[in-house]
Amino acid sequence: MTEIRTTAEAHEESALPRARAVHMAENAPDTPENLPLPPDLAAEPVEGKSPAQWAYERLVLYIQNFEQQLQADEEVALGFAGGDVGVLQIEGLGYFAPDLLTFYGRDEDGVRTQLIQHVSQLNVMLVAIPKGPEENEGRRIGFRLGRGLEPVGPPDQQA
Repeated sequence: MTEIRTTAEAHEESALPRARAVHMAENAPDTPENLPLPPDLAAEPVEGKSPAQWAYERLVLYIQNFEQQLQADEEVALGFAGGDVGVLQIEGLGYFAPDLLTFYGRDEDGVRTQLIQHVSQLNVMLVAIPKGPEENEGRRIGFRLGRGLEPVGPPDQQA
């Protein structure tokens, strides 16, 4: 038998968290799975987002959280699963709805690199790498990427 729900109940259910992380250490830092979504992300129902947009938004939250745990002389980079492909020092991140993510950056040798990946193939590892010798502190890109999570226009005009 199908359960009948009111619109309010369905809306409330869509706002319930669908993530969780358990850590071995009792003093482990909070992680995105255990934190509330930022208001701008929570305002749009997950069902209204493409897989690429939803993956992009969550990846930005993971990067921001990872950066909060870095030392001043470290930066975040992406390590890619599946083979010996190295790491990409993140300079940008994007998505092209409904299903592509793009990573912009440089490899270990400083060569400009771009990875275009289907959301079904998304496997990344955040890696702490030493900052560049010309920098006083490690770059933090999570806050810049976070600005991209803010709405840029009416919902019907957003990607």
